[in-house]
Amino acid sequence: MDKLKKYKGIIPAFYACYDKDGAISPAGVRALTEHFVARKVTGLYVGGSSGECIYHSVQERKTVLENVVAAAQGRVTIIAHVACNNTADSMELAAHAQSLGVDAIAAIPPIYFHLPDHAVARYWNDISSAAPETDFIIYNIPQLAGVALNSRLLREMLRNPRVIGVKNSSMPVQDIEMWRDEGAIVFNGPDEQLLSGLAAGAVGGIGGTYGVMPELYLAIYRLFQEGKLDEARKIQDECCHVIYDMCACRGNMYAVIKEILRLRGGPDAGSVRAPLPPVAPEDGPAIKACARRINELIAGLAE
Repeated sequence: MDKLKKYKGIIPAFYACYDKDGAISPAGVRALTEHFVARKVTGLYVGGSSGECIYHSVQERKTVLENVVAAAQGRVTIIAHVACNNTADSMELAAHAQSLGVDAIAAIPPIYFHLPDHAVARYWNDISSAAPETDFIIYNIPQLAGVALNSRLLREMLRNPRVIGVKNSSMPVQDIEMWRDEGAIVFNGPDEQLLSGLAAGAVGGIGGTYGVMPELYLAIYRLFQEGKLDEARKIQDECCHVIYDMCACRGNMYAVIKEILRLRGGPDAGSVRAPLPPVAPEDGPAIKACARRINELIAGLAE
């Protein structure tokens, strides 16, 4: 049996869910989990960039993960991003995630200070040591973290038997080929290049816009598996245009996504946490157009 089968496919990055006062909403977390499970995604990536993790306390991140796990009830793969900008808090979240029975933990490198490779490796290995029975995934997102994974560092990390792969959110598709060649499984990160990432050998994708249009990304993955690349490319192009339109709004992309999700009949996840900018009044027409276009594209899948 392929022990890595549970990681193959489409894994939406979970969104932060707030109540009207801006606090974490356990009910909202559970509702969003059910929403995703019903769409038959492979799993959920909890507590990452889409989850606004750097603006949450350790306790808030525990609350989110606890409610995701409780609602999912083992029906989907759960990957918990546990990195904080200090080792102790990261290890606390890693141990907590293992206690809940998640499938894997993940971590970006420490941000702000540019640490040498050996310090980054120590940080990741310390985190892994707090969850010694749980798979570990490196999260490579150099454009935000300010630190880039390299082959030498990956080889060092693969000496840890719990390290299985990389969530690769760098833009060069070649990185996926490099990490795969080193023996890691790789998840495509940039949503705009899911199809390219799959062609380069990614086992699937973890993405921030997957949650607002999972049906389309599931179709890309299925068509790729079936060898129908022209059909998959058409859907990928359409997803890219929706992403461009969302990013052109004044509000933060995740605020825009949550509003589109609501317009499409999904649960209300609230807005975003400051300093991220909320949806602006002038974003309304673009948001409605994105929701309408997503619905049209999904309807077209059945034709």
